Amino acid sequence: MTLMLLYCLVPLWWLVVNSTKTMDSLYNSFAFWFSGEFSLFQNIVDTFTYQDGIFLRWLGNTLVYVVIGAGGATLLATLAGYGLAKYNFPGRKWVFAIILGAMAIPASALAVPQFLLFSGLGLTNTPLSVIIPSMVSAFGLYLVWVYAVEAIPDELLEAARLDGAGEIRIFFVIALRQLAPALITVLMFTVVATWNNYFLPLIMLSDPQWYPLPVGLAQWSAQSSAIGGQAIPNLVITGSLLTVIPISAAFLYLQRYWQSGLTAGSVK
Repeated sequence: MTLMLLYCLVPLWWLVVNSTKTMDSLYNSFAFWFSGEFSLFQNIVDTFTYQDGIFLRWLGNTLVYVVIGAGGATLLATLAGYGLAKYNFPGRKWVFAIILGAMAIPASALAVPQFLLFSGLGLTNTPLSVIIPSMVSAFGLYLVWVYAVEAIPDELLEAARLDGAGEIRIFFVIALRQLAPALITVLMFTVVATWNNYFLPLIMLSDPQWYPLPVGLAQWSAQSSAIGGQAIPNLVITGSLLTVIPISAAFLYLQRYWQSGLTAGSVK
């Protein structure tokens, strides 16, 4: 546990320490301790104002992709997982096999087919080319499916139907509450995956105005190796720190609901 904790915290500590340094201090001081002038606030101001404040635009793009993409993926996975768990229909086993197969295919193998598909639809270099693929989560669907099989008794659903409740009302009033731990878990994974998504926006987007934060910061970092490019490692590091803070806060906030949901009902 200690080794895992160090593995996670050492890079974060390096990020915090070096975001407080000036350009000169980055190369002339020990990487894991503070040195020279404390420039964190100046670096933050420079990050938000560099290139006419495009970092703020990237932050807004990322939030849109997360809210619509991750939120949509969670909703669709919950609906589909509940339906597969509680309704019998022809081809159900084939659907299960397809979902398992989709989980086994690496995302990089689907990059070229996805690009060709969206290019044929005229959607490349638009936010939809990032949002639509982000709304599909095979792992999330499988997780909700497995959880719903045991978490929602069939007798509870039959009692609701006998009382005259429709299927939509049963889902949103009864089933959704029982699925809360699975829903929060899927939301956590999809939010983190969408926030850190780099490869998909990289191949789909060519206009910097639509970049999310990971792609935008990578472009800033690549400037140092480009002919005539300006090296801005202090802004890249500070921007990376600013990128980590919201997703860490969201993860910690959602985690308490996840843990409370998993332990609900364990003690009478």
